Amino acid sequence: MPRFIDGASKFQKRGFKKKRALFEKLSEGQSPEALFITCSDSRIDTGLITTSDPGDLFVCRNAGNIIPPHGDSGDVGLTASIEYGVAVLEVPHIVVCGHSGCGAMKAAMEPGSVAHFPAIKDWISYCDGAVKTVGDMAPTASADEKLEMLIEQNVILQLNNLKTHPTVGHRFKTNDVQLHGWVYDIKTGQIRSYDWETGTFTPLDQSGS
Repeated sequence: MPRFIDGASKFQKRGFKKKRALFEKLSEGQSPEALFITCSDSRIDTGLITTSDPGDLFVCRNAGNIIPPHGDSGDVGLTASIEYGVAVLEVPHIVVCGHSGCGAMKAAMEPGSVAHFPAIKDWISYCDGAVKTVGDMAPTASADEKLEMLIEQNVILQLNNLKTHPTVGHRFKTNDVQLHGWVYDIKTGQIRSYDWETGTFTPLDQSGS
């Protein structure tokens, strides 16, 4: 904790002063450009990987960047945040961002490994559809290959779950909000983006989305 306390002090003395005008503006309200739903993993810094400022992203985080279908009691807090971001803040973009080496996806592949953690086991069950898809697509693939595929398929699954939320579904059908699926590679820093037309993930600088 001491280094975090020291860091907070340095921010107040230096970092805050550099962006004083921005924070004064943000004190009056927010108008983020995107709702960014990603994993709780400590290795992901949303501002860092998108080179964005405070106020740019409305961020929701949980293990596995999971979005239960609307009406499911899995996470009312997440549902409320989605409603607020989409219906109140009217964000024009929503990003669902998975990442390499995701522990939640590893657990989804081996649910027995979290059998003694009922909350985790229940939560990762929202990835079952993606796990089945990977098993059907590549039954003989290695564990590492299946994990990489699962990370992508989980993003696709959660994007489709996102569309079941009325506030999202309505605006998506009328082209008032765009949905983006990303996978961030921690080792290389590369981000792959989901192409809705081809059903594949391509490097972000090539996909244009």
